[in-house]
Amino acid sequence: MKIKWLIGAIVHHRQYDYRGVIVSFDSHCRADDLWYQGNRTQPSRDQPWYHVLVDHSGSTTYVAEENLEQAITLDPIEHPLLSHFFSAYYRGRYYYHVLN
Repeated sequence: MKIKWLIGAIVHHRQYDYRGVIVSFDSHCRADDLWYQGNRTQPSRDQPWYHVLVDHSGSTTYVAEENLEQAITLDPIEHPLLSHFFSAYYRGRYYYHVLN
């Protein structure tokens, strides 16, 4: 299965209108049935799902690929866990290592 969003990409949630940055992904939904059924919507589990740090919040989300699109604004994200995942931001993307 092809992954559309790479780690460090800044994305926008289509339904809930928030920006965030991808920190990891799964090739399919790995959440348990209790979590999945408690989710407001139940997108197909058989697609990539992404762990996202939500901008201007302390929240993280687990989002189906179909609900994500390229963010219009690629300004840096504000999140307290950002430095745990990334060490650099350059031209609308986050990286693990400082660029030379």
